[in-house]
Amino acid sequence: MRVLGVDPGLTRCGVGVVDGAAGRPLRMVAVGVVRTPAEHDTPERLVLIERGIEEWLDEHRPEAVAVERVFSQHNVRTVMGTAQASAVAMLCAARRGLPVALHTPSEVKAAVTGSGRADKDQVGAMVTRLLRLSAPPKPADAADALALAICHIWRGAAQQRLARATAAAPGARRTPPVRVAKGTIEP
Repeated sequence: MRVLGVDPGLTRCGVGVVDGAAGRPLRMVAVGVVRTPAEHDTPERLVLIERGIEEWLDEHRPEAVAVERVFSQHNVRTVMGTAQASAVAMLCAARRGLPVALHTPSEVKAAVTGSGRADKDQVGAMVTRLLRLSAPPKPADAADALALAICHIWRGAAQQRLARATAAAPGARRTPPVRVAKGTIEP
């Protein structure tokens, strides 16, 4: 499975592509950062992020996209920019019909290092080891994007099986499909 991991950010949006399957060796395909100038207005920066992610999707053709789930921070301005960049990544994937998974930072850390409380250096070191790289990817946003992809490869299959089993269970609540027509959303 080929997964694009996205560590969302308004100034630096980490992106990384990993090939692999649970129980098999992983391979880094590409890693980088989509950058936007801090002096630009937010809408312009979001367009730049969208263009960057679209380029990554065009070039690497992932089968799924894993995005870091935005969590509460003390700085509301930072969390808003992160949430906006996250939404752009999800939109780009959804537009192509790609499955999108959201993973919390602690889920990613636990999947990659074994501890949900690991620091950035520990995550970088394990990403380096798991992908057999000569050095940790820089900046940390790039390493985090690879960690997201790794987490999804390892946890995604199990989560999908669990979701299918839950949906197939007797008495499972069925959610009606959402139809989109002429700019409206109807339940």
